Amino acid sequence: MLYAIIATDVANSLEKRLAVRPAHLERLQQLKSEGRIVLAGPHPAVDSNDPGAAGFSGSLIVAEFDSLVAAQAWAEADPFVAAGVYANVVVKPFKQVLP
Repeated sequence: MLYAIIATDVANSLEKRLAVRPAHLERLQQLKSEGRIVLAGPHPAVDSNDPGAAGFSGSLIVAEFDSLVAAQAWAEADPFVAAGVYANVVVKPFKQVLP
């Protein structure tokens, strides 16, 4: 089943986010190589694809997991969580309608 992982960044976390980003992307690449990822990306803090120093306000990942518990465990093990980039993470079942 698909799950949406919705994370909110702590304030002023851009420096931490950039430092840990390679490890975060490595985990996403693993999901991609397994054919389990639908989409993933950050929420710019301002109305721009390149928010510069404004940074990001959070992230969204939609991916396939065996269960809600598995999705939550994967989300909790994210390097952004360990580094204190995320203030909170919500994991919800997701039903894709389009495309």
